[in-house]
Amino acid sequence: MVFIGGPRQVGKTTFALSLLNTSPKNETHPAYLNWDLSEHREMLLRGEVPASEPLVLLDEVHKFARWRNLVKGLYDTRKSKQSILVIGSARLDYYRKGGDSLQGRYHYYRLHPFSLREVDPGAHKETVDLLMRFGGFPEPLLAADEQEHRRWQREQRQRVIRDDLRDLERVREVSLIELLLQHLPACVGSPLSVKNLSELLQVAHETVERWLTVLERLYVCFRIAPYGAPRIRAVKKEKKLYFWDWSQVPNGGPCLENMLACQLLKYCHWREDTQGHAMELRYLRDTDKREIDFVVLCDGRAEFAVECKTGEKSVSPAAGYFKARTKIPAFFQIHLGVRDFVHAATGIRVLPFHRFCQELQLP
Repeated sequence: MVFIGGPRQVGKTTFALSLLNTSPKNETHPAYLNWDLSEHREMLLRGEVPASEPLVLLDEVHKFARWRNLVKGLYDTRKSKQSILVIGSARLDYYRKGGDSLQGRYHYYRLHPFSLREVDPGAHKETVDLLMRFGGFPEPLLAADEQEHRRWQREQRQRVIRDDLRDLERVREVSLIELLLQHLPACVGSPLSVKNLSELLQVAHETVERWLTVLERLYVCFRIAPYGAPRIRAVKKEKKLYFWDWSQVPNGGPCLENMLACQLLKYCHWREDTQGHAMELRYLRDTDKREIDFVVLCDGRAEFAVECKTGEKSVSPAAGYFKARTKIPAFFQIHLGVRDFVHAATGIRVLPFHRFCQELQLP
């Protein structure tokens, strides 16, 4: 079996239906079964899956409390006759991490919003501006209309809060989570203080931590941990938070940093899901508040570090400091300009965001 997880409205169902050689909007294909439809739900509970179809698509089945046992039963009885594709959101990823009855029976892939090279294989600067304005989700990006973008963001947030939170996590404090979501975009770019959030919302530290974990499971946001290099006094605890839809982050430096975080996370997930490497996305910060935005690790070893700046004139002093004191083999500093050069004193490559994506071949 293959499982595909990802945020709401990122294109999972459209992609899956395309594998049936049918219209992406044809959700009446006999091989497509959606748990949200009562007639499909009854068919699945009775084990009535179309036997003549070589590929069966199961959508939203993770909303069923015992979905793993249901899917396991289908697989064990039909694995020699049918391929099974399960589409869903965070619950697939969440359950994948623990031991369960599906172990060894499936491959898991994560579907991300569009990256720069998917939208524009030539990776031109103009496309970067478009992505920063409308994000990487197909509907608002392809419409490229400010009004449609605002409507889409509001409706998508409501679906996550009103549907997924209640169906999947059974969270009662919905209004407080809405307040948390309104505040979080302003936190992008700095280490996230759960203590400050708990004081703002007047709830326990553990409650805010639980809510953040729930939002991560629903592919609303993700957090990255600090990287503790041996020769520096690196911070160990505070994580940084980013959104899957970076267009809701204030424009400028925070939005660019969030977009780069999403591109790098996609790169890590792509290598992890297709090549089997253990990939991690981290950041580097010491107790004197020197910081590098991102460090990419492969199988426990740092591959490269990236600092994010909107301007192109100067090199971050922190980049040179950490380059001299860590074993990270390559340092980059990306920007929204056009200059591409190697800083003479430190050897750090300074280049435009679009060229960085093109040369590293971020998927």
